[in-house]
Amino acid sequence: MATGWAGDGAVQDQIDSTVEDAVQRARSQLGRGESLSHCEECGEKIPEARRQAVPGVRLCIKCQAERDKEEARFSGYNRRGSKDSQLR
Repeated sequence: MATGWAGDGAVQDQIDSTVEDAVQRARSQLGRGESLSHCEECGEKIPEARRQAVPGVRLCIKCQAERDKEEARFSGYNRRGSKDSQLR
């Protein structure tokens, strides 16, 4: 059911687009190629178990955790608005 100027299915289209964007962002962050033996940021040795478990790993656990923390700070912003804000 559409409300105001929104067409039928507009809210669902927005939700689908947001999910698609998140999937694309996650895929772009997947490692590719051969894993490094040393972290490209701090130079510490990357354990063999990590290199085998994560294809294309480029960072040690400590540097990866820091990068994840930084990215989490910015990735929560939804330019399209949330489903709840659209339905109120």
